[in-house]
Amino acid sequence: MPSNPVKLFSGSATRTLADKIAKSYGKELGDINLSRFSDGEIQPSFDESIRGCDVFLVQSTCQPNDNLFELLMMIDAAKRASAHYINVIIPYFGYARQDRKDKPRVAIGAKLVANLLTAAGAHRVMTMDLHAAQIQAFFDIPVDHLDAAVIFVPYIKSLGLENLTIASPDMGGSYRARLFAKFFNAEVVICDKRRKRANEIESMSIIGDVTGQDIVLIDDICDTAGTLSKAAALIMEKGAKSVRAVCTHAVLSGNAYETIENSALTEIIVTDTIPVKKESSKIKILSTADLFAKAITNVNEHASISELFKI
Repeated sequence: MPSNPVKLFSGSATRTLADKIAKSYGKELGDINLSRFSDGEIQPSFDESIRGCDVFLVQSTCQPNDNLFELLMMIDAAKRASAHYINVIIPYFGYARQDRKDKPRVAIGAKLVANLLTAAGAHRVMTMDLHAAQIQAFFDIPVDHLDAAVIFVPYIKSLGLENLTIASPDMGGSYRARLFAKFFNAEVVICDKRRKRANEIESMSIIGDVTGQDIVLIDDICDTAGTLSKAAALIMEKGAKSVRAVCTHAVLSGNAYETIENSALTEIIVTDTIPVKKESSKIKILSTADLFAKAITNVNEHASISELFKI
């Protein structure tokens, strides 16, 4: 049995998910007060003792600036309250798309966030489906990188699609698509897109045959839904029977909800790593709570995390 008490706390970004995680784990969320001054300055304070405890802080860094800084302040408060071990659960890791210098004179935001979390006092980070898996190497502390495929694959199987083909909405996602395809012994097609700038597509073409197939597009993030919508329309034009999308993180900014509603997608399957703001008949939400709860148990009991990747 673990020698240190375990306490779970939530930031303001993903309170509903944190409640589900705590319930699945078998504990209540701890009391934390996230107050703000009139100018927006954040002041977190723990309303119970955490001295000597193994603390788990749950906060996605969607709409990243305030939520990220709130998380950093929570970490600092836990450190100064003499927590024994500070585990940071970031279901959605914001700034992960800025993982390299893809043009001159730009920041590497993902590395900066890793540095900030470590400097604040985090001992371990747990996250899900990073935009680029190599971001784990930006940290000098342990990173548990959970895979949402263990949630998505059973759901896709439950659909009973007869002519299943897995698709990637861009060249960069082909590796992720192939990982999904191996669970179904399915073929993979790729949408080759060219961008004018971020969130704006210039052109797209399909590599592979989609005629008569039930297509499932695989991606880690759905932001404006422009890529998925354009890919779905092109796939249907090429003779596909149906097209769905699987995306771990439902960022859904701008006109994303309207874009999805007006698209050729039968449905888009997402997780609750980011709260979905609007209900839609085309958006299916699968919960990550049980998976994170199991990961907390395994971390606390020094058990293998890789056991959670088995499907």
